[in-house]
Amino acid sequence: MRRRSLLAAPFALPALAQAQAATVMRLSHQFPPSHHNARVMAAFAEDVKARSQGSLDVQVFPAEQLARANENFPGVARGAFEAACAVNFQWGTTLPEMNAPTIPYLFSDIARIRKFPGSEAAKALEGLLERRAVRNLMWLYTSRQAIFTSNRKLIVTPGDFQGLKVRGLNALTDNALTAVGAAPSSMPGPEVPQALQSGVLDAGLTDLSAAVSRRFYEFQRFGTVTPFFCVMSHVYVNPRWLAGLRAEQRTALEAAARKAEQDQMGVTEATAAAALTELRAKGMTLHEQTPAEATEWAAKMQPPVMAAFLRLAPEHGRRVADLLATL
Repeated sequence: MRRRSLLAAPFALPALAQAQAATVMRLSHQFPPSHHNARVMAAFAEDVKARSQGSLDVQVFPAEQLARANENFPGVARGAFEAACAVNFQWGTTLPEMNAPTIPYLFSDIARIRKFPGSEAAKALEGLLERRAVRNLMWLYTSRQAIFTSNRKLIVTPGDFQGLKVRGLNALTDNALTAVGAAPSSMPGPEVPQALQSGVLDAGLTDLSAAVSRRFYEFQRFGTVTPFFCVMSHVYVNPRWLAGLRAEQRTALEAAARKAEQDQMGVTEATAAAALTELRAKGMTLHEQTPAEATEWAAKMQPPVMAAFLRLAPEHGRRVADLLATL
């Protein structure tokens, strides 16, 4: 037995050394494991492991298991952990240019969204992120289909918003709702169902797939589906950690990131299509906004948001918005 152990040892040592040498990338995000973003990031982790032959270990922590959403940026910038995923508008006033995709009807066409990764618009935002001591790794297209829900009637024209207490998104995009006579109230997504059921809100605003996961069909009868704005999530890393990777590890990481960006496009579109089917199957009366209706909404809702955005981001906002609009 002793002889066999000694003979086996030289063969076991390289495998042990490889396992010990694996570089860890802890990736924190807020999405539950069932969310389509979470599924793509989980697949990304497996892809990195395969491409790097196990030398790079991406450990994904969903649902704020590692850090809360508002702790991710400082955590990565300080090097407390290596990577995180954020939704673009979560940057708020810290990096106001990141709000540009959520300007109503500016950037919600899927053909243009597909061109975004690697575009001049993406590079402009990536440059601004680097000024905040983080390096962008990949962009994850999260949503372009919003739904305005109600238990009274369909919201079809801008006039239908008059006097409604509507769930808002943030101070910037809420300007669109105020412009059509609504009273927006920004609140986290998990709080919206109770607010709608109790009458605190008259109408809801959420991502189409979130209307399924949060079971809006149980307490809302009507919904208007609209390409209201685009939500982009993105994974960013600590630049000092990234610089410390071996060349082959960095190549594996970036190749897996490019694949995840493209995979996400199909996953998000398929998730939205399935949500539309399920909401109808659950009994909701849905209206899909026509191009003419979208033009009417945009005429009233985009200008006040754009003006507020340019005040918030006077240095780079116009360039970022123009780059998105001309993709």
